[in-house]
Amino acid sequence: MAKIIHIAIFSLPTYSHQASIIEFCKKLLHLHQQFHVTCIFPTISSPIPATVILLKSLPSTANCIYLPPVNEEDLPKDAPLAMQVQHAVSQSLSSFRDTLSSLHATTPLAALVTDVFANEALEIAKEFNLLSYIYFTTSTMTLSLLLQFPTLHEKVSGEYPDHIESIQIPGCMPIRGHDLPDDFHDRSSVVYKLILQRSKRLSLADGFLVNSFYEMEEDIVRSLQEHSGSSKNNAPIYLVGPIIQTGSSNMSNISQCLSWLENQRPQSVLYVSFGSLCSLSQQQLNELALGLELSGQKFLWVLRAPSDSTNPTFVGARNDDPLQFLPHGFLERTKEQGLVIPYWAPQTQILSNISTGGFITHCGWNSTLESIVMGVPMITWPLCADQKMNAILLAEGLKVALRPEFNKNDGTVEKEEIAKVIKGLILGDERNEIRQRIEKLKDAAANAFKEHGSSTRELFQFGTQMENLFLREPFK
Repeated sequence: MAKIIHIAIFSLPTYSHQASIIEFCKKLLHLHQQFHVTCIFPTISSPIPATVILLKSLPSTANCIYLPPVNEEDLPKDAPLAMQVQHAVSQSLSSFRDTLSSLHATTPLAALVTDVFANEALEIAKEFNLLSYIYFTTSTMTLSLLLQFPTLHEKVSGEYPDHIESIQIPGCMPIRGHDLPDDFHDRSSVVYKLILQRSKRLSLADGFLVNSFYEMEEDIVRSLQEHSGSSKNNAPIYLVGPIIQTGSSNMSNISQCLSWLENQRPQSVLYVSFGSLCSLSQQQLNELALGLELSGQKFLWVLRAPSDSTNPTFVGARNDDPLQFLPHGFLERTKEQGLVIPYWAPQTQILSNISTGGFITHCGWNSTLESIVMGVPMITWPLCADQKMNAILLAEGLKVALRPEFNKNDGTVEKEEIAKVIKGLILGDERNEIRQRIEKLKDAAANAFKEHGSSTRELFQFGTQMENLFLREPFK
């Protein structure tokens, strides 16, 4: 009888990260049936309902342990959501260590896989002499940045947005300082120091699992492999994506969206959504509405209330009906042109619909992968986190997206520019070339998890190498 290989998984108290790691576990267990996985999830106040539902789809060789909840009242009120999540993870580390100890005493663990944004767990894994891996819900490009970050911190003086020369990251196109994530822009900030600590901690990992696929970031992977060969950290990198999730169900919105789409011409509708973490300002929301109207093109817009802050990294605190923030008369004037849905819509169903011809996206990695898997060309509109880098990858590297020009004075995109880039994507000369390129990526994404696909090979290799290391070493 084959020996059971027990793996612990540690994620963040956010649905997008938990959903991604759950889908990863399902793929891993399908290939390696002798494995057993225990997911360990921190919680804020209570478990996330959508995660509880998704956990039911795991096979019997997986289970989940929720750590004691962190009280939401104990988290910093005015901090961005990312910082609140980080505080919750930090407050959960003691109970995580106790849980890991209990698991290890019952059924010896082979390894820990932790989210990159909870990589303090790597130090705890070493206490138990476990193999440790980092799961990246983001791109290989972001992995390259974080691996290079301690070196950049030493080499680049001053603030990155003020740096005149482009910044070179292994395998990536030259990046301007202001296109690095916003959290990199102030060296004196707590967040900057936290990211620097996380980046230095990457050297503890025995390998990296990235939610991407080889055909999408081939050059970056090759460069990282060459770079690691001449550095101390030569941990392997496994591209195990694209891993996407369909999200929660909302039958009324599903019915309304899909019924409306069924009545539109093929590839004629522009889908507009900026995710759930960041919001536009009221000024930018007005310009976008008027730009959609001015373009004359069909649109389906998932609308959230504008941010109360000029900083889009803060989620708007308003719980009001988002429709009241639209320009006066907009809904009436565009009732034959578009559909506006408040809060949430079934994104993967919309992107896979034959009527959808383009996607204005904030370039969050989940949305990026979903658009590629469905073969939908994009207009990049990054707001926060790693989204500016993702936009560069899409528009300049892969050339499957168009980028609007942002006003240099106030950072907004004006309605005339919005209308121009929409027409370019739906009607312009570049449309066919962009569509051909994204169709190739779509095919590659579909092939990645076939029997001999690139991600299937990577996932199999990861499991086999980890198993060999575990069985060879005297782990306790």
